[in-house]
Amino acid sequence: MLPDTSLKRSSYVRPAHWHAIRAQQMITPRYLVPFDSRRSLHRFADILIIGGGLAGLRAANAVESNQSVLVVTKDQLRESNSNYAQGGIAGVLDPEDCFESHVTDTLTAGGNLCDREIVNMVVREGPRRIEELARWGTQFDQEQGELSLGREGGHSRERIVHARGDATGAEVMRAVIERTRELPNVDIWEDAFTIDLLTYEGRCRGAIISQSQQPPVIVWAKETILCTGGAGQVYRESTNPPVATGDGSALAYRAGVQLADMEFIQFHPTVLYIAGSSRSLITEAVRGEGAHLVDSNGHRFMPDYDERAELAPRDVVSQSIIRQMAVTKHASVYLDLAHLDPQHVRSRFPGIDKACANFGLDITTDRIPVRPGAHYMIGGVTVDRQGRTSLPGLWAAGEVTSSGLHGANRLASNSLLEGLVYGAHAGEAASRAAAEAPSKMEALPIQHPVHHHNESFDVADVRVSLKSLMGRMAGVERNGEELREAVDSIRSFASYVMPRQFDHEAGWELQNLLLTASCIVDAAMARTESRGVHFRNDFPEPDDQVWRRQLTMQIDVDGGHPKPGPMLD
Repeated sequence: MLPDTSLKRSSYVRPAHWHAIRAQQMITPRYLVPFDSRRSLHRFADILIIGGGLAGLRAANAVESNQSVLVVTKDQLRESNSNYAQGGIAGVLDPEDCFESHVTDTLTAGGNLCDREIVNMVVREGPRRIEELARWGTQFDQEQGELSLGREGGHSRERIVHARGDATGAEVMRAVIERTRELPNVDIWEDAFTIDLLTYEGRCRGAIISQSQQPPVIVWAKETILCTGGAGQVYRESTNPPVATGDGSALAYRAGVQLADMEFIQFHPTVLYIAGSSRSLITEAVRGEGAHLVDSNGHRFMPDYDERAELAPRDVVSQSIIRQMAVTKHASVYLDLAHLDPQHVRSRFPGIDKACANFGLDITTDRIPVRPGAHYMIGGVTVDRQGRTSLPGLWAAGEVTSSGLHGANRLASNSLLEGLVYGAHAGEAASRAAAEAPSKMEALPIQHPVHHHNESFDVADVRVSLKSLMGRMAGVERNGEELREAVDSIRSFASYVMPRQFDHEAGWELQNLLLTASCIVDAAMARTESRGVHFRNDFPEPDDQVWRRQLTMQIDVDGGHPKPGPMLD
């Protein structure tokens, strides 16, 4: 069952800014493009999977072989957050480790907002899913015939499996892509942009999909699984690839699906910061191997903020870096590996070594300039244990979801783990549901009219302005005054962007970015406390008496405004 979102009035007082948010709520069109199902091209599938990352492909592998599966991804299969994951996958694989320890570490990192039952389920299923990847051909790193296990921030033991040093995601995706392409019941559409989910009589019926500037195709499906990944491109500083534009949460919201935890954006503490260059992730595992964080004066500052120093959870490290940058008035801090064995450093982190060498940096001797960047979307579509959403016929898995696993802050290397577990669950459950559905599918009468807008504007310029705005006003540190300014600015952008009907991907992405950003700032305004990755310097402490609860939002319920759920047990 999905969590009850009813609210006892005596337990919560709406903040003073609530009515201002309601008055300015962004007008959101139901569909982004005009269409008429009576005149459209059609495709039918038992299961439609939107997204080609680890969660989506794991879901495809879970569907019964006698059912047709269509996987659609907006770029190439390898272009996903899964592919760029450096650190690894967390799992209890050491005989001296235990499930209870991994559960405790996850709950501790999650800021007292995790769903304990979900954490326990995912952690206990983890070893089986990792062993499954090995059987499918993933070449995890080994030492003397045993899996090599690393440690990252927030973990009390070495339990992170990795591959090719710092290229775990790429190796995992290589193996899973090869296996998925061999499945005779699975078709894959690359370079296929999902514009919107189709709904009819209160149920998801498939999606509207655009391929290579051709007229949109309507894909009708008995069951649909949403695995579109994250939204890091809402921010200027991000570790995410260009495809991570919040499409999944935006199209789900437009379809009336419940979202939750949208205020919780995890910023990775260490993103390579060189002016004018693209931002590259410097994996948590670097600190797990003993790297120090120092400021521009060479001072190792993390022990000043937390006794766990560089191995504190990501929210603590990111906030500490921001504060130290303010103290030194410097644009970055630095990772220092000079005290570590050079040969081990190069063999353990070949990708980072190469990336830094492109800028003349030797990671064994030179300090690496870093600062936080948007990394992981903790919030998203609410799902139950099987990946079921609030909309019948729609399931979801991976970063696009709010499953309860991460709470207010994701523990390092739990993301690929979540994608594996929930991908398998959603694929199996959707397959069972499709088997019980009528065998015959038909096109349903759905239309959306044309709206004419003749004036033009610079889509790229608005996108850059939005990303910069979000970094300044809804980043690692937040406050009510700047969040209110962000609300006003986003509404201003939206007033002329959202009513338009674009015929290209850049326009649809901008609309999705604006809608996702709107959800983030509205939720951040409503949560008047600090918890996990959500830090408000005007409310710097957590408030368990009022705020140990999720914020949900749903366009068909109270207009999509943030709505506090029940207190967690």
